[in-house]
Amino acid sequence: MQTNMRQAKERKKNIRKSYLFILLLVCAVAAAYVVVNIIDNQTSYHPPNISGPEAIPQNAQSNSSGNGKGYANENEWYLILVNKWNPIEANSNIEVIELSNGERVDERIYPYLQEMFDAARKDGIYPIVASGYRTEEEQTRIYNEKLSAYMADGLSYEEAKNETEFWVAVPGSSEHQFGLAVDINADGVHSTDYEVYDWLANNAHLYGFITRYPFGKTHLTGVENEPWHYRYVGINAATEIYNQGICLEEYLGKVN
Repeated sequence: MQTNMRQAKERKKNIRKSYLFILLLVCAVAAAYVVVNIIDNQTSYHPPNISGPEAIPQNAQSNSSGNGKGYANENEWYLILVNKWNPIEANSNIEVIELSNGERVDERIYPYLQEMFDAARKDGIYPIVASGYRTEEEQTRIYNEKLSAYMADGLSYEEAKNETEFWVAVPGSSEHQFGLAVDINADGVHSTDYEVYDWLANNAHLYGFITRYPFGKTHLTGVENEPWHYRYVGINAATEIYNQGICLEEYLGKVN
């Protein structure tokens, strides 16, 4: 009788041990699952987390033909074309925000610009905005200074004018006056200009910016290659322009 009671107690004890073992095993599996997911989230690539109303413009999709023509959204603020053939409209309302170095940009592009600069610095690249928004007076001054410099070198007025306009937009046709363009250079301490240009050429589209005057497109843009001049066009448009190796004029199908 006592033997049977001892055996019963042993069986109950073993059952409790089994339940405890199973419980510990389940907890261990759950903990391992949590750790794996944490590691995965830390190592996986995540798209830039850009706050603001235009993070990924939903109406900036490419057309089915992929030839850059016929975009119904070409009048969206981030896709308006500004060049020597398409001057800024007189009634354009631009709200600018001042950067830490005193330069200004359209306040709508500021979150993307900041996100792009933060990403560059994480990669050991230190850019600065050398020139942002310009008033009509500022653009006129820059244009006249360049024109005068060429004339001082012996060029005629017409020759100097033509040469100037390869580098400086005629007042009223500059993207700088529109607030959507920035000239980006290095800080001169931690990075060189060409380190910055190289990083931008490979990464700017992720944040909605394009190299506005790429090499080999002068006949379409009217401006010589400027690896420092970047224009905000939205992430979708910038990505397609980057992937196709085209300029904004080609993307919008507005080639003169």
